[in-house]
Amino acid sequence: MSTVGKSQVIEGTTVEVVPVAGRIGAEIRGVKLSPDLDQATAAAIRKALLSYKVIFFRGQQHLDDAGQEALTGLFGEAVAHPTVPIKQGTDYVLELDSQHGGRANSWHTDVTFVDAYPKASILRAVVVPASGGDTVWANTAAAYEHLPENLRNLADRLWAVHSNEYDYAAQRENVSKEAIEHHKKVFASTVYETEHPVVHVHPETGERSLILGHFAKKIVGLSTADSQAIINLLQSHVTRLENTVRWRWSVGDVVIWDNRATQHYAINDYGDQHRVVRRVTVDGEVPVSIDGRKSVTRVKE
Repeated sequence: MSTVGKSQVIEGTTVEVVPVAGRIGAEIRGVKLSPDLDQATAAAIRKALLSYKVIFFRGQQHLDDAGQEALTGLFGEAVAHPTVPIKQGTDYVLELDSQHGGRANSWHTDVTFVDAYPKASILRAVVVPASGGDTVWANTAAAYEHLPENLRNLADRLWAVHSNEYDYAAQRENVSKEAIEHHKKVFASTVYETEHPVVHVHPETGERSLILGHFAKKIVGLSTADSQAIINLLQSHVTRLENTVRWRWSVGDVVIWDNRATQHYAINDYGDQHRVVRRVTVDGEVPVSIDGRKSVTRVKE
């Protein structure tokens, strides 16, 4: 599970793929993002996404909200967040504004509290602080591959309950009362609980990867204490530095990641500087465990 290699220009295209870190991440050069990309370019981007898990595009200032939404067509159907309202005037855009609680500074995979969580996310930088505000991604397939064999065998058999009703403040430092109330009233306005296999099989690559992150509350069949110990242990392997890549944002950057094989962390280290990013997501499939069982969602009354 190594992506170490030299940059390469994909034959028949202007696409240059430049690896960023050893196990995850590549910068894509020579592309002006558009829903009307030729077939060869679109195919090269999709292939790079599966190979590198997260791909970075600089200098995409031409994109507006509508253009960003249209990019989802390169990968599938767009889907709105199940609880958080979309940005006014758009169909699917979720705006994360640091002045209105948009600081997701803990490790997570997007929306795993439902079964068919997004297959991919497309994030665009609109306002960037002068310093700080980087985002880090982790490769959950590499994390699984590099687990000790006995720990892999244990993880293969585990299922975890994911929910958007979790201890928001416990995952973050210096959380304001307003942010906690916003989480309860908006993000957890409808409470979902989903049982996911801790290890699922990627529907396109066939790789096994871990489904964890801050929505994972409990291991099915174990006590809260034992669950947390196992979740923390496995999570520590996900976020090993070897499995990560860090991106320093500039205005106009677009980052696309395979949400089925990654976690990410937006670093809240920029104080009262302003940061705005906008995200659209691509509808996903229900995860399947290594023994063929599918995840199940329940709405909690």
